[in-house]
Order: sequence, then C-alpha cells, then structure tokens
Amino acid sequence: MPFLNNLQRWADERPDDTAVVVAGKRLSWAELRDGAQAAAARSTAPVTVLAQPNSTRFAVDFAAAVAGDRQCAVLDPTWPESLRDEIVQRLGSGVNPVPGNAGIELADGDPAASFLIGLTSGTTSVPKAFTRSRRSWQQSFEASMEFFGLSQQDKTLAPGPLAASLNLYALAECLYAGSEFHTLESFDVGDVHAAITHDGITRLVLVPTMLRLLSERGLLGCVDASGVRTIICAGSKLDARTLEAARRWAPHATIFEYYGASELSFVSGAGLAAGEPFAAGSTAIGRPFPGVEVRILDDSGAELPDGAAGNISVQSGMVSNGYLWGDDGQALRCFDGWFTVGDQGYLSGGVLHILGRRADMIITAGKNVYPHEVELALSSVPGVASAIAAGMDDDLRGQRVVAGIVPSHGGVTATQLKTGLEDVLAKDKRPLQYYALDELPVTDRGKVSRRLLLDWIAARDSRVRHLV
Repeated sequence: MPFLNNLQRWADERPDDTAVVVAGKRLSWAELRDGAQAAAARSTAPVTVLAQPNSTRFAVDFAAAVAGDRQCAVLDPTWPESLRDEIVQRLGSGVNPVPGNAGIELADGDPAASFLIGLTSGTTSVPKAFTRSRRSWQQSFEASMEFFGLSQQDKTLAPGPLAASLNLYALAECLYAGSEFHTLESFDVGDVHAAITHDGITRLVLVPTMLRLLSERGLLGCVDASGVRTIICAGSKLDARTLEAARRWAPHATIFEYYGASELSFVSGAGLAAGEPFAAGSTAIGRPFPGVEVRILDDSGAELPDGAAGNISVQSGMVSNGYLWGDDGQALRCFDGWFTVGDQGYLSGGVLHILGRRADMIITAGKNVYPHEVELALSSVPGVASAIAAGMDDDLRGQRVVAGIVPSHGGVTATQLKTGLEDVLAKDKRPLQYYALDELPVTDRGKVSRRLLLDWIAARDSRVRHLV
C-alpha cells in the first residue's frame, strides 16, 4: 500500500461523496479514481517528478504516480529551474518512458517497494533524497489515525503547499481513511477563515506560525471556529501565545503537537484537550506514537539513563529506507537497529523532551546551549509573544547567544528580559544581545529560521531593532 486500494474502495462505496477540495474546486471519489486511472494509463515512466502548485490536478497526478510499483518525487514548484533540472538528472533514466510499461492498474504495489522519493527543502544546494516504502506509510497512517482520532466524518484543511511533507502526508492520510481533504492554491488567512466557516472544517493541519495568524486574526474578526475539533501542529514547538490564542479561537479543539522527522516519520506527540491546563516553556513533546520505541543513545550507541541528554533514537516500521544521495553518514545514523537524525533530547518518566538539532547547538565559551531551551524560557517572560535564539560568531567565545523577541504588547527592554530569565535559565545559557522583531523570520514554508535571524541582524534589516 499506501492508499490506492482504499481509494478504489471509497470510489465504489461512495462515488459521489467529496474526496478532495482545492480552493473551492471539488473532486468526488469516483472523479479522483477515474482521473488517476486515466493518468496512470497514459504514463510509461517508473519515476514521476511532480513540481506543481496546489490543485485538484496535483491530487490526481500524485495518485497516478504511485500506481503499481511506480515511484514519485515531489518537488517544490518555487525551486529554481536549475535545481529542478539537477534533481531530474540525478534520478536518471527512471524518469524516461519505458516501452511496454503503459496501462498500469490503479492499485497499490509491493508493500516493501519504494513509492516516494522525499527531498529535504533547500534552494541553494541540491537537497538530500530519501525513499519510503508503501508499508512505512501504511503503518504511519494507522498510527496517526489512532493518535489523532481521524474519522470519515472529518473534514481536514491543510492550507500549506502540497510539496511540503506535512501537507502531502495529510492528503494521503485522508485518501487512505476515506476522509474529505481540503487545501488552498496558496495560504491566505481570509481564504482559510472562509473555508472553516463555509465548508464545515473540523480538523486543521498546519505549522505554528500559520496557527497564530489564523487564531489572532480570527479572534479580531469574530471568525467562528467552534466547529474545529482537532488542530495538529508540527515543525516547531507551540509557544504560549499561539496556544492561548488558538484555544480561545477554537474552544472545542484538542490541540496536538508532535515530534518527527522526514526520515523517521512520527516519533512522539501529545494532545491538549479543550480546557486542559498547559505548562508554558516546557521542552516535553509527549509519549511515543503507537508502534514506536524511543531510546536516548550517546554517540557510540550506548543507552543513556532517564534525564540524560543524547541522540533521540527510534525503532519503528515507519522509518524511511535511507538516502538515494546526499548521505554524509551523519544525517541518518543507525545504532544496531536504532535510527536517529541527530536531534537531541532526553526521556523523563516515559515523556520525550526535545532540546533541538545538534547542528543548531550553540557552543559559547566551551558550553553547549540549545536554542530551543532559550526560546522556551524567553516565551515564559511577561511581554514576550514569541522568541528565537541563535549563535553569532564571537572572537572571544567562539559563539555568543543572541535572541530575537516579538513583543506581545507595547515595548519590552533588555533589562526586563534579563530579569525574567534569572530564575528559569542558567546564566551561561542567557543571551548577550536582544533584538525586538516586527515578525519572526520564517521560510517560505512557515518554519522559523535562525539563519535568517542572523542575516537580518547582519543586514540591519528594518524588521530588527537592537534592545538596550
């Protein structure tokens, strides 16, 4: 598998029910099946490269591209043409027509065979490429449906680009579950609000920056989100301001956040039910997903005790097959069957705590500082809406910790921030410089970027003001 056998089933049982909606354009289950079958019959390529913006055509072509034992590589359509050409060249002869390979049935192929070629995001160099088996996504579907409680009555809206793994997975998961999927041609707050109001959306899948915009503007505009029952966030930790706004805007929703990686799939997560209290500034990211075992290992592969920080390592049937190219031996490592992408954390009472990527770690005066810890501590300081920390080159210390702050209201001073951190963060982890930001620096996919913060500071960007 992953989802084509189920797609055939839904088309037979509920042919006229809605399967996919993109910016108001609707495909029924029968229309999706028939369109994908026709597209699969026309293609003779064992590997299909999709570089399309969001559309109903994308859903049709994606389903066709994974028929039988075919594979699909989904590229960001905003990447430069030269980068897309380089990726196609690396995929080799597989993207060229193969005589006699036409007429593939719209059905799932060998569960152990690869069906998806995933690509890490990037615009300045060729991203790493990894592969996934059909079985790995089927197991992921079963785990996420159980964990998040997805049903056929749900209407899921994932307003980001389908080229991003979070949204592509949400589409495929809904096709597997027989549940209605919605997205937009591009992210727009007003369009998302309109879809929630008029289309009966019950479930949102998005990154925290999108959730904050939707919640805060929804509250200001009196947009009714009382029908939303599930909100699923990934990409970065939810900060207190976003969580508080989302709970007021969608008062009946259980808000989930989870930790995972493209190469590992789901690892751990937690759901905060409506009305349930939450602890701001916590590094906790819940317990392991169904079917996942988690250990903390040191760099030699030895297991570390409760509370000790090291490599977050997993065993599960959801792990990817590894890399086609770009493997430096460190991005995805295996210790006797335990896989890690180098993210750092620790276990405490069965709950996983995330400290961050090893690559993001700041080494200042010989001390290791994880930006994630600094950001969570700053987010608990009164007057701080959100925070981002990074390591700036320093001739004396190697790196120094700097932080950008989006104030929640009015102004905030460096003295207030320093005072607020005195009891919540060790002295050698505290920032030496603070900057007020008009907005968080984020990538085009909505993920917070520490590199972009440093670029803004170096360029004296107008969105940055040094606090003294």
